[in-house]
Formats: sequence, structure tokens, C-alpha cells
Amino acid sequence: MFVRRRSLVARGHDVTLHGEDDTPDRYGRQTAFVFVAETSVQSELLRRGEALLAADVADKDCAGTLAAAEADAIKAKIGIWSAPTAIKNAESPGDILAGIGRFTVVEGKVLSVRQTGATTYLNFGRNWTQDFAATISRRMIPAFEAAGLSPKSLENRRIRVRGFVSSRGGPRIEVLRVGQIEVLGGK
Repeated sequence: MFVRRRSLVARGHDVTLHGEDDTPDRYGRQTAFVFVAETSVQSELLRRGEALLAADVADKDCAGTLAAAEADAIKAKIGIWSAPTAIKNAESPGDILAGIGRFTVVEGKVLSVRQTGATTYLNFGRNWTQDFAATISRRMIPAFEAAGLSPKSLENRRIRVRGFVSSRGGPRIEVLRVGQIEVLGGK
């Protein structure tokens, strides 16, 4: 995330960083949550609709707090969420393909769930060469089942998928974490 507003992190404020550990990744980067006084900068950016929630927050309480902040912005239709196209419609693969390489949120009904080799496909359309699909590697299935979210249970359900868009036939999002999928109310 980046800060667009200077008021969140400005000169003269104490800034605290909280990370899981102090070990940088292979590029020398260290992930951390930023706090100004007792306010989480990430949570505030999400609440203002100035950021998208990634699904890689390991701490469940923290992930829940961040998801609630983003949900507030979505409900209020502010910031990013004020545009009607903020959440891409799974039935519009052309719109999704326009975002290749970008972090995107896609919503729609899973029409079928199929496994081919080591990959499970959540298909949002009937034509696999053109329509949107979310893919789940076989090695990730146990994590989904442990969370009570077997891929087959998603068939005929409305879900929201977040991740980076790629194109293999039609537009795809590879699901690497359970948190990338949100089951929406109703069928």
C-alpha cells in the first residue's frame, strides 16, 4: 500500500512498525504494519477506500480488522469503491482481461468446479477459452478444506475473488490463499 494523503503519516508524528519478523525477503524488503499513535495506517487507507486488501495477512484478528475496514468502504461506496467498475463482473471477461498483471477484485457465480491434473478450476462461464476462472493448485486444497471451504462447495455460489489477473485462454486469477475467496450471501 502507499499513502496518498500526507495527513496519515506526516512529520512530527511517531510512527511504529509491527512485522512478523525482522527478516527481509530476497529483495531486501520487510513487510510491516504501520501505526501512527494507535491508528493503523493500513486500516485507515482501507476504510477510506484508498487501498485494496490483499489476502496475505497471516494473523486472523488483523486480517478480520482489515477486511471490516474495506467492507465499510465498499458499503459506503467511497474512494476506489465509488466507481461502479471497482469490482469486476465475472460475466465480463473483456473488462477483467484489461487488468492483466494488476491486482483485481472479481465477483460472480461459480457455474462449475472442475479438476484437471493438479489444478482445480472455478469456472464462471461455460467457455473455458474465453470466460473468467479462478484456479486452485492441488497443494492448496487441504488449506481450503481445513477452513471449511472445499472448492466443490463453491459451485452455484456467488463469490468474490481477489488477486492478480493473468490470461491462459480466458482471464484467470490464481488462488494461493484461502483469504482470496469471499463467499457472498445467497446463491
